[in-house]
Amino acid sequence: MNGPRRHFGVTWTNAMVIDVKIVVQVKLQPTPEQVSALETTLHAVNKAANDVSRAGFDAHGLKGSVKQLRSLHYARLKDRGLGAQAAQHVIKRVADAYTTLRGNIRNGNLGKPGSKRRVKAASKPVEFRENAAHTYDDRCLSWRYDMRTVSIWTVHGRMRNVTFTGSERDLKTLVDHRQGESDLLFRDGKWFIIATCDVPEEPQCEPVEGIGVDRGINNLATTSDAANYSGRRLNRYRRWQAKKKTEIQAKNTRSAARLLKKRAKREARHAAHMNHKIAKDVVAVAQRTGRGIALEELGGIRERVTVRRDQRATQSSWPFAQLGDYIAYKAQRVGVPMIEVDAHYTSQHCPLCGHTERANRPNRDVFSCRRCGLAGPADVVAGVNVRDRARSAWVFVNMPDPTG
Repeated sequence: MNGPRRHFGVTWTNAMVIDVKIVVQVKLQPTPEQVSALETTLHAVNKAANDVSRAGFDAHGLKGSVKQLRSLHYARLKDRGLGAQAAQHVIKRVADAYTTLRGNIRNGNLGKPGSKRRVKAASKPVEFRENAAHTYDDRCLSWRYDMRTVSIWTVHGRMRNVTFTGSERDLKTLVDHRQGESDLLFRDGKWFIIATCDVPEEPQCEPVEGIGVDRGINNLATTSDAANYSGRRLNRYRRWQAKKKTEIQAKNTRSAARLLKKRAKREARHAAHMNHKIAKDVVAVAQRTGRGIALEELGGIRERVTVRRDQRATQSSWPFAQLGDYIAYKAQRVGVPMIEVDAHYTSQHCPLCGHTERANRPNRDVFSCRRCGLAGPADVVAGVNVRDRARSAWVFVNMPDPTG
């Protein structure tokens, strides 16, 4: 068992350890003078990024590369008082933003060719908010873990002894595993540094079986083991939030707009908390039983699936992808293999006889095969189908190549 193996679409080996990239957020506690310097710096680099973005868009459209932007703007940014590394990071941020935009257009995330949203995105330069996060590397940001301070570059020069704080767990991860770049972030009146950490993952196990996970709205997740994570309480909470949102919107004042923004962030945090809990439970079961995890591939589901008008807001607002991302990185950290499989007809396909028909699912909650009579909870059957498709993918990956 010396060579790599592929299980559920993931390479496994008992000799190689791969790092998992996670981020750790620490809160800065700057003095008023330090706050002023940080604000000035963030405004300056984002204004410079907007200038580079507009000039690059006029010269190259959406296709400006780092090399092209650097040749045009590096010297100008230095003349504006930005340090060498700050200028490089501004240029790279702009180039990365256009790379992301091109990828979204290519993958159809902004609609079909000719759609209003896609045309609007491609017809103007990328803009950066005044307080958008700025990237720092080890040349312009250094850490004193024992003193819990950082030394950071600003447009007014190097600023030392900026104190920071965080949870003991996060600070330990920061000390042990921080690598690469960090981001300076201003959010809700507070200053943060988001640091990248490379945490060694556990060697991936050789799974004896898989756990299929079906994601939904009424049931947030249902596994092939019949474990069900109901969304009833969450949906009740979100309906209450929607009612309050309507009441606040009716006031149409600036304070109402601020309150709406605050409530939206609270709801997003609540959804993230729920997804974290579900992902933690699913990965823990897979790790304890030595199994891999199979998820439905839900990319573009909002464009593929048509729902009633009264369900549109619910479908479009729940972060399906976030749950998948949480399961993926938690599984990677503990060495549990994971794969995404085709999601088509998982709720209409009979895992016993293979018959697929819309009538197999007479309502949202029940599956009943018209051919063999197999019946059960529809979401559990979907989870079993997801697991079985992962099995097929595993067999396909390990089949000998007929061409030799």
